[in-house]
Amino acid sequence: MAVDSHVHTGRDGFRLRGSAMSRIDGFSDVVFGFALTLLVVSLEVPKTYDELHDLMRGFLPFAISFVLLMTIWYAHYFFFERFGLTDTRTILINAALLFVVLFYVYPLKFLFRLFIGQLTGVVSPNQLTGRQSVELLVVYGLGFTTIYLLFTALYWNGWRQRDELELTPLERELTKIYMLDHLASAGIGLLSCLLAMVLPTSLSGWAGFAYMLIGVTKTVIGVRAGRAERKMRHVSEGGAGLPAKLKS
Repeated sequence: MAVDSHVHTGRDGFRLRGSAMSRIDGFSDVVFGFALTLLVVSLEVPKTYDELHDLMRGFLPFAISFVLLMTIWYAHYFFFERFGLTDTRTILINAALLFVVLFYVYPLKFLFRLFIGQLTGVVSPNQLTGRQSVELLVVYGLGFTTIYLLFTALYWNGWRQRDELELTPLERELTKIYMLDHLASAGIGLLSCLLAMVLPTSLSGWAGFAYMLIGVTKTVIGVRAGRAERKMRHVSEGGAGLPAKLKS
């Protein structure tokens, strides 16, 4: 697969092969838009002050859920910008990803309405039994894990076609780094599930703090990606041969 010499390059040095809108992009954006619609607190204009008050209570859970969904969309957007793939495997993996996103909209919305409601005292901490709390954390964790495993699969499929895509040594290194990034996020989701199941019921809520590790992994992997880019830029400007570990 020949690469257009006029293709743009991202800030990380990855060429953007999917800048033009494809049917996969269009369909995916429609699905993400529908998922955002499902997150909306209410589709009806409030008719009384009490209804408005209830609507405003749902603002913060909606905002958190919106940010999380946009984070998934952003990762999806960058994959297709970098690789521009439309092969059968990509379509199937993308379809599975969109299915999981739609399926987990309501559990996501319910989880954060409950969490914020308990913090503000609107919802009783005893609304759920201990077993139900554990199941809710496991359901959320499995959804989170599945989404990022599917992102890993998308990058693996891009890596599998590295020769056809004519990935540069830097792009090959970055592809492996991004696969590791999504795999680490999936591992954190799985860790949260395991903690929810093994911790005493009264402490199961601590399983949610496992997601704080995402900031650590993102920082470490971001540093690694930056080093790969700087090393390649230095090699390119110096006219030296490519480092051996970037040739794989």
